[in-house]
Amino acid sequence: MTDTKIKALKPKTNRYRISDTGGLLLEVMISGAKIWRYRYQLHGVRQPTLTIGSYPEISLAQARKQRDEWASLVAMGESPKRAVQAARTEKLNTVRAFAEAWQADQLPGKSESYTRTIKRIMSKDVYPVLGGTPLGEVKPADVLELCERIKSRGSPKMALLTRNVLKRMYDFAVAKQMAENNPAAALVARFIATEESRTRVLTPKEIGEVLRGIYGSDIRQALKLALHLLVITMVRKSELTEARWDEFDLDAGIWDIPAERMKKDQPHRVYLSRQAVEMLNELRAYAGHSAYLFPSPRGIEDKPISKSTLNQAVRALSLDVQHFVLHDFRRTASTHLHEMGHPSDAIEKALAHKINGIKGVYNRAQYADQRKMILQAWADFVQVQVDGGRVTPLFRSA
Repeated sequence: MTDTKIKALKPKTNRYRISDTGGLLLEVMISGAKIWRYRYQLHGVRQPTLTIGSYPEISLAQARKQRDEWASLVAMGESPKRAVQAARTEKLNTVRAFAEAWQADQLPGKSESYTRTIKRIMSKDVYPVLGGTPLGEVKPADVLELCERIKSRGSPKMALLTRNVLKRMYDFAVAKQMAENNPAAALVARFIATEESRTRVLTPKEIGEVLRGIYGSDIRQALKLALHLLVITMVRKSELTEARWDEFDLDAGIWDIPAERMKKDQPHRVYLSRQAVEMLNELRAYAGHSAYLFPSPRGIEDKPISKSTLNQAVRALSLDVQHFVLHDFRRTASTHLHEMGHPSDAIEKALAHKINGIKGVYNRAQYADQRKMILQAWADFVQVQVDGGRVTPLFRSA
């Protein structure tokens, strides 16, 4: 076999193989792809062929070298297949390496929001702490310490979700015989957090203090507006930071968030208050020609700010309001709107929460008038707290 002969091989209606020597084969696929295989017998019994790789990525010389290495193992009565599996296991030895392989195997076909959440958990929390640790050396205490670290920043639900993700990953590792035990399974979920772990609701006074602190800081005006919009639109952080201008109809006062950016994979309509429209008009000047409301100031690629930008901006402030995270704004809005007497179903729809039963059947116009009234009432309520005796408004008209 020579390179000239290999290049001359053409695909046929059925795949076929040609032999080199010593068990080395080249299989020509119907598509025209050419795959190196190794055929061998062990203890007199023919074994399934092993794949070496594709030609020309694997050259003839490289394929012969691999054949010789495997033939040496066979001559000593050892299985080259087991050697391949051992090498793969060694390559996937660390938590990070195995997690990436697990995601490649398990995430295809999953929803975009689920995929995004898994990757965020790994990159933000798991890799920095456990990424370089050998997969089999992670102990329950290590997982607990990681969860406690996440809880310490005010995110108990994320801590619980991280434990659950690691449990699923280690279930996979145990099934693949890559690990003997599941360290995350040893942690009782309720000891980490429950679904109702956070109950923090900002008082009206605290709402004013937070936003006045934001506007009085030296962070970029676009981020100040982002945080104010996060409060009065009642959306989740990523739904705002990744927003695109083509989702908005400012004349109609409507923001349509596509399903792929929503937690429940259902499109969501936000009815914009007067204040929100004014802030969005101001934001256009800061966004420039970007497709995003909040373009990243780094690099030349047009992409939105990172998911952590708003958290970092708030943490950098010297606020007197303690023990709150940005997601508490949604609970705060819900609590005060219920206290004002607004309909619960309309509030839940405004928060993009699922309503069970026949009332929960998705309809874009459902509770539209009530939701418009709710979001305007909430924006007005927030503005009263923010103004707090101030004469000048805290946002500028376009």
